Amino acid sequence: MSVFYDYLKEFLLSNGLITRMAIAGAALGTFLLLVVVASIFFLIVRMIVVKILGRIVLRTTGIWDVTLFEYKVFHVLTHFIPAIIIYSSSGFSGEDLVWLPTLIKGVAQIYLSVAIVTALVRFFNAGQEIYNTYPNAKDHPIKGYIQLMKILVYFSWAIFVVAVLVDKNPASLFAGLGAMAAVLMFVFKDPILGFVASIQLAANSMVKPGDWITVPKFDVDGTVFDISLTTVKIQNWDKTITTIPTYALVSESVTNWIGMIESGGRRIQRSVNIDITSIHCCNQDLLDRLNKLPRFNEFVSLEKFTENDSQPDIMVKPIKLTGFDFPTNLALFKKYLEGYCHSHPGIHEHMTQIVRFLQSTEKGLPIEVNVFCKAQQSEFYEALQAEIFNHIFAVIPAFGLRVFQNPSGCGIILQS
Repeated sequence: MSVFYDYLKEFLLSNGLITRMAIAGAALGTFLLLVVVASIFFLIVRMIVVKILGRIVLRTTGIWDVTLFEYKVFHVLTHFIPAIIIYSSSGFSGEDLVWLPTLIKGVAQIYLSVAIVTALVRFFNAGQEIYNTYPNAKDHPIKGYIQLMKILVYFSWAIFVVAVLVDKNPASLFAGLGAMAAVLMFVFKDPILGFVASIQLAANSMVKPGDWITVPKFDVDGTVFDISLTTVKIQNWDKTITTIPTYALVSESVTNWIGMIESGGRRIQRSVNIDITSIHCCNQDLLDRLNKLPRFNEFVSLEKFTENDSQPDIMVKPIKLTGFDFPTNLALFKKYLEGYCHSHPGIHEHMTQIVRFLQSTEKGLPIEVNVFCKAQQSEFYEALQAEIFNHIFAVIPAFGLRVFQNPSGCGIILQS
């Protein structure tokens, strides 16, 4: 390029240009020629490399080379050729323009650094794509780590570019960043907290894409579909998208329903308040009505004894109930519910099935049904829950019981 520069300078001087303009014109023309030559070499090398690598990739069965080729990692590396050509030919102006070689070398260095950064970013993207093909990728996502590595690469590249522009050693600029630690901590607060949270989430298998979570503070109730370095995206059941900070999954109260999903059942835990004034010992009339109740004899085992006429009418007739000598209508109702839940085809038979009394309150005596539904989908779960409690409310009057309800606290007794 020095020969072309000298020829062009002499040509411009011979055509009447002053020395300063001839030198500037020769330098500009030579630099443009340098760019054209470098571009031609770049296109030739890229065409050869892409063609050869394309044939190699087609013949291999591995996933690494195919993915790297699809993400054009090798394509970017061919930019090294023009950068090296421009850098090595920067001194074509000789003593005429002593500052020009430094400028051209700086441009070449920045161009080369952009190629390196682009290649690294594409390599990280390809690595993430390859990692996602492994079975444990869903349980241990690495997107947050990839984003952190990209931030470090971009940050280092910015320091390098500034060092080239001010003609300083990059190491001295890194050393000077110690005084800016407080500012950097403030600027990169979310990435730092997100990175720490990502490590905790992955190490403890707390939350991963595909999990159903609820976060009361942010009114979140849906499925996680993306976890990045700084944000987590959740699709709620109403199809809205909520974005929360990654570190919120560690610092806030989060309920992960994955255990329920993996167990094969979904809990139904609801209670009905019984009016305490409607609880009484059984008499023969009540038992006769209950015996007419469908499947009552399947759920409750009763045995009649000889009636004692000397007993007052208000005394309970001697009825044999498993675990009871003098049953009440509430005890019969509890045993009936236990049998009903045990025989229901939609309730998981190998998981918890409890019908229990809770502490009585000013609203009556709560009787709680705690069982697990086989169906986990919301539509089937809600349908089964409605079916169970529709039946409970329908049979309560048959036992002579009343459901507590405001304002009177006394429900209407339906005739069986």
